[in-house]
Amino acid sequence: MLATLSGYRAVSRPQRTLPFPSPSRSPIAWSTGTQEMGSVTVYGPPISPAVSRVLACLLEKDVVFNLVNIDMSKAQHKSPDFLKIQPFGQVPAFQDEHTTLFESRAICRYICDKYADRGNRSLLGRRGGGLVERAHVEQWLEAEGQSFNPPSSTLVFQLAFAPHMGLPQDAAAILLNEGKLAKVLDVYERRLEESRFLAGDVFSLADLSHLPNGRYVRAGGKVELFTSRKNVARWWEEISMRPSWQKVVEMQPAPPSF
Repeated sequence: MLATLSGYRAVSRPQRTLPFPSPSRSPIAWSTGTQEMGSVTVYGPPISPAVSRVLACLLEKDVVFNLVNIDMSKAQHKSPDFLKIQPFGQVPAFQDEHTTLFESRAICRYICDKYADRGNRSLLGRRGGGLVERAHVEQWLEAEGQSFNPPSSTLVFQLAFAPHMGLPQDAAAILLNEGKLAKVLDVYERRLEESRFLAGDVFSLADLSHLPNGRYVRAGGKVELFTSRKNVARWWEEISMRPSWQKVVEMQPAPPSF
Protein backbone atom coordinates (compact mmCIF):
# COMPACT_ATOMS: atom_id res chain seq x y z
CA MET A 1 0.00 0.00 0.00
CA LEU A 2 1.35 3.44 -0.97
CA ALA A 3 0.24 6.55 0.91
CA THR A 4 1.45 10.15 0.65
CA LEU A 5 2.19 12.17 3.76
CA SER A 6 3.25 15.77 3.05
CA GLY A 7 5.79 14.76 0.45
CA TYR A 8 6.84 11.57 2.21
CA ARG A 9 5.62 8.11 1.40
CA ALA A 10 4.83 5.24 3.72
CA VAL A 11 5.15 1.80 2.18
CA SER A 12 4.15 -1.43 3.92
CA ARG A 13 6.84 -4.07 3.48
CA PRO A 14 7.20 -7.67 4.66
CA GLN A 15 9.67 -8.16 7.49
CA ARG A 16 12.96 -9.26 5.98
CA THR A 17 15.58 -8.20 8.49
CA LEU A 18 16.32 -9.54 11.96
CA PRO A 19 14.22 -12.33 13.52
CA PHE A 20 12.28 -11.41 16.63
CA PRO A 21 8.59 -11.44 17.53
CA SER A 22 6.66 -9.66 14.79
CA PRO A 23 5.36 -6.19 15.71
CA SER A 24 1.72 -5.33 15.38
CA ARG A 25 2.29 -3.47 12.13
CA SER A 26 4.61 -3.79 9.17
CA PRO A 27 7.85 -1.86 8.83
CA ILE A 28 7.51 1.52 7.16
CA ALA A 29 9.83 2.97 4.54
CA TRP A 30 10.07 6.74 4.65
CA SER A 31 11.55 8.65 1.76
CA THR A 32 11.28 11.93 -0.11
CA GLY A 33 10.33 10.02 -3.21
CA THR A 34 13.78 10.49 -4.76
CA GLN A 35 15.36 7.26 -3.55
CA GLU A 36 14.63 3.56 -3.70
CA MET A 37 13.97 1.31 -0.73
CA GLY A 38 16.88 1.53 1.69
CA SER A 39 18.75 -0.96 3.80
CA VAL A 40 18.38 0.94 7.09
CA THR A 41 15.96 -0.34 9.74
CA VAL A 42 15.12 1.34 13.04
CA TYR A 43 13.50 -0.82 15.73
CA GLY A 44 11.42 0.99 18.30
CA PRO A 45 8.28 3.09 18.82
CA PRO A 46 8.52 6.66 17.46
CA ILE A 47 7.09 7.98 20.74
CA SER A 48 10.41 7.05 22.41
CA PRO A 49 12.73 10.08 22.74
CA ALA A 50 15.77 8.03 21.75
CA VAL A 51 14.02 6.53 18.72
CA SER A 52 12.74 9.93 17.59
CA ARG A 53 16.29 11.33 17.80
CA VAL A 54 17.45 8.74 15.26
CA LEU A 55 14.42 9.28 13.03
CA ALA A 56 15.03 13.03 12.93
CA CYS A 57 18.66 12.44 11.97
CA LEU A 58 17.70 10.05 9.16
CA LEU A 59 15.18 12.54 7.81
CA GLU A 60 17.72 15.37 7.95
CA LYS A 61 20.10 13.17 5.98
CA ASP A 62 17.40 12.10 3.50
CA VAL A 63 18.12 8.42 4.14
CA VAL A 64 15.34 5.94 3.39
CA PHE A 65 14.56 3.74 6.37
CA ASN A 66 12.25 1.01 7.61
CA LEU A 67 10.60 1.63 10.97
CA VAL A 68 9.61 -1.45 12.98
CA ASN A 69 7.42 -0.48 15.92
CA ILE A 70 8.48 -2.58 18.93
CA ASP A 71 5.58 -3.10 21.36
CA MET A 72 7.22 -2.46 24.72
CA SER A 73 3.97 -3.12 26.58
CA LYS A 74 4.32 -6.73 25.41
CA ALA A 75 8.03 -6.79 26.34
CA GLN A 76 9.16 -7.32 22.75
CA HIS A 77 12.29 -5.32 23.65
CA LYS A 78 13.18 -8.02 26.22
CA SER A 79 12.78 -10.98 23.88
CA PRO A 80 15.87 -13.16 23.28
CA ASP A 81 16.01 -12.23 19.59
CA PHE A 82 15.81 -8.50 20.27
CA LEU A 83 18.51 -8.78 22.94
CA LYS A 84 20.84 -10.07 20.24
CA ILE A 85 20.82 -6.63 18.63
CA GLN A 86 20.27 -4.52 21.77
CA PRO A 87 21.81 -6.35 24.73
CA PHE A 88 20.38 -3.88 27.27
CA GLY A 89 16.82 -4.44 26.07
CA GLN A 90 16.20 -0.78 25.26
CA VAL A 91 15.22 1.13 22.12
CA PRO A 92 16.26 1.95 19.53
CA ALA A 93 18.11 -0.83 17.82
CA PHE A 94 19.48 -0.06 14.37
CA GLN A 95 20.50 -2.10 11.37
CA ASP A 96 22.22 -0.94 8.18
CA GLU A 97 22.91 -3.94 5.96
CA HIS A 98 25.22 -6.08 8.11
CA THR A 99 25.89 -3.41 10.74
CA THR A 100 23.84 -3.33 13.93
CA LEU A 101 24.08 -0.56 16.52
CA PHE A 102 22.41 0.70 19.67
CA GLU A 103 22.52 4.00 21.64
CA SER A 104 20.84 6.83 19.76
CA ARG A 105 23.68 9.36 19.75
CA ALA A 106 26.17 6.77 18.47
CA ILE A 107 23.67 5.82 15.77
CA CYS A 108 23.28 9.46 14.75
CA ARG A 109 27.04 9.92 14.48
CA TYR A 110 27.22 6.80 12.33
CA ILE A 111 24.45 8.06 10.05
CA CYS A 112 26.18 11.42 9.61
CA ASP A 113 29.50 9.79 8.73
CA LYS A 114 28.15 6.90 6.62
CA TYR A 115 25.82 9.15 4.61
CA ALA A 116 28.00 12.27 4.62
CA ASP A 117 27.06 13.23 1.06
CA ARG A 118 23.29 13.06 1.56
CA GLY A 119 20.79 15.58 2.84
CA ASN A 120 22.03 18.02 5.48
CA ARG A 121 25.82 17.83 5.27
CA SER A 122 26.51 20.08 8.25
CA LEU A 123 25.18 18.02 11.15
CA LEU A 124 28.72 17.27 12.35
CA GLY A 125 30.15 20.54 11.12
CA ARG A 126 30.40 22.17 7.73
CA ARG A 127 32.61 20.73 5.07
CA GLY A 128 35.93 22.47 5.35
CA GLY A 129 35.17 23.47 8.92
CA GLY A 130 37.93 21.22 10.13
CA LEU A 131 38.70 19.68 13.47
CA VAL A 132 37.65 22.69 15.55
CA GLU A 133 34.14 22.90 14.08
CA ARG A 134 33.61 19.16 14.55
CA ALA A 135 34.86 19.49 18.12
CA HIS A 136 32.34 22.28 18.83
CA VAL A 137 29.51 20.02 17.68
CA GLU A 138 30.82 17.13 19.78
CA GLN A 139 31.23 19.43 22.78
CA TRP A 140 27.60 20.55 22.75
CA LEU A 141 26.39 17.07 21.92
CA GLU A 142 28.16 15.93 25.07
CA ALA A 143 26.57 18.81 26.97
CA GLU A 144 23.18 17.55 25.84
CA GLY A 145 23.96 14.00 26.92
CA GLN A 146 25.65 14.86 30.23
CA SER A 147 23.90 18.04 31.40
CA PHE A 148 20.56 18.47 29.59
CA ASN A 149 19.51 14.84 29.31
CA PRO A 150 19.58 13.70 32.97
CA PRO A 151 17.13 16.27 34.40
CA SER A 152 15.03 16.46 31.23
CA SER A 153 14.71 12.66 31.07
CA THR A 154 13.38 12.59 34.63
CA LEU A 155 10.88 15.31 33.74
CA VAL A 156 9.84 13.47 30.58
CA PHE A 157 9.09 10.36 32.58
CA GLN A 158 7.31 12.18 35.41
CA LEU A 159 5.32 14.61 33.25
CA ALA A 160 4.51 12.46 30.22
CA PHE A 161 5.03 8.76 30.67
CA ALA A 162 4.12 8.18 34.31
CA PRO A 163 0.53 9.44 33.80
CA HIS A 164 0.34 7.50 30.54
CA MET A 165 1.37 4.32 32.41
CA GLY A 166 -1.00 4.96 35.31
CA LEU A 167 1.85 5.67 37.74
CA PRO A 168 1.84 8.44 40.36
CA GLN A 169 3.97 11.49 39.69
CA ASP A 170 6.79 12.31 42.10
CA ALA A 171 6.36 16.01 42.90
CA ALA A 172 9.74 16.22 44.65
CA ALA A 173 11.56 14.73 41.65
CA ILE A 174 9.79 17.15 39.31
CA LEU A 175 10.74 20.16 41.42
CA LEU A 176 14.35 19.04 41.85
CA ASN A 177 14.93 18.32 38.16
CA GLU A 178 13.12 21.42 37.01
CA GLY A 179 15.68 23.39 39.01
CA LYS A 180 18.56 21.40 37.53
CA LEU A 181 17.28 21.90 34.00
CA ALA A 182 16.81 25.63 34.61
CA LYS A 183 20.51 25.93 35.46
CA VAL A 184 21.46 24.13 32.26
CA LEU A 185 19.23 26.41 30.22
CA ASP A 186 20.82 29.43 31.88
CA VAL A 187 24.12 28.30 30.38
CA TYR A 188 22.42 27.82 27.01
CA GLU A 189 20.92 31.29 27.24
CA ARG A 190 24.37 32.86 27.53
CA ARG A 191 25.76 30.70 24.73
CA LEU A 192 22.87 31.48 22.40
CA GLU A 193 23.28 35.19 22.92
CA GLU A 194 26.50 34.96 20.93
CA SER A 195 25.63 32.10 18.57
CA ARG A 196 22.58 31.25 16.47
CA PHE A 197 22.84 27.56 17.35
CA LEU A 198 24.72 25.76 20.11
CA ALA A 199 27.79 24.77 18.10
CA GLY A 200 27.89 27.85 15.89
CA ASP A 201 25.83 29.52 13.19
CA VAL A 202 24.70 26.28 11.53
CA PHE A 203 22.11 23.77 12.79
CA SER A 204 23.90 20.62 13.90
CA LEU A 205 23.42 17.29 15.59
CA ALA A 206 24.00 19.09 18.89
CA ASP A 207 20.77 21.04 18.39
CA LEU A 208 18.82 18.12 16.94
CA SER A 209 19.59 15.92 19.92
CA HIS A 210 17.64 18.24 22.24
CA LEU A 211 14.38 17.97 20.31
CA PRO A 212 12.88 14.77 21.79
CA ASN A 213 13.15 15.59 25.48
CA GLY A 214 12.51 19.28 24.89
CA ARG A 215 9.20 18.50 23.22
CA TYR A 216 7.95 16.35 26.09
CA VAL A 217 9.10 18.75 28.81
CA ARG A 218 7.25 21.58 27.10
CA ALA A 219 4.16 19.47 26.39
CA GLY A 220 4.18 18.36 30.01
CA GLY A 221 3.54 21.92 31.18
CA LYS A 222 7.06 23.30 31.60
CA VAL A 223 7.04 25.62 28.59
CA GLU A 224 8.26 28.55 30.70
CA LEU A 225 11.64 26.89 31.13
CA PHE A 226 12.15 27.76 27.46
CA THR A 227 9.99 30.83 26.89
CA SER A 228 11.34 32.72 29.91
CA ARG A 229 14.78 32.82 28.28
CA LYS A 230 14.81 35.00 25.19
CA ASN A 231 17.65 33.29 23.34
CA VAL A 232 16.59 29.77 24.30
CA ALA A 233 13.04 30.58 23.14
CA ARG A 234 14.30 31.84 19.78
CA TRP A 235 16.56 28.80 19.36
CA TRP A 236 13.82 26.33 20.27
CA GLU A 237 11.33 27.93 17.92
CA GLU A 238 13.77 27.61 15.03
CA ILE A 239 14.96 24.06 15.60
CA SER A 240 11.53 22.63 16.46
CA MET A 241 10.05 23.92 13.20
CA ARG A 242 12.50 22.05 11.01
CA PRO A 243 10.64 19.85 8.48
CA SER A 244 12.52 16.75 9.66
CA TRP A 245 11.30 17.19 13.23
CA GLN A 246 7.77 18.03 12.13
CA LYS A 247 7.67 14.70 10.27
CA VAL A 248 8.77 12.87 13.41
CA VAL A 249 6.06 14.58 15.46
CA GLU A 250 3.49 13.48 12.86
CA MET A 251 4.64 9.89 13.37
CA GLN A 252 4.13 10.05 17.14
CA PRO A 253 0.81 9.31 18.85
CA ALA A 254 0.35 11.91 21.58
CA PRO A 255 0.13 10.45 25.10
CA PRO A 256 -3.39 10.83 26.54
CA SER A 257 -2.03 13.04 29.35
CA PHE A 258 -1.01 15.80 26.91
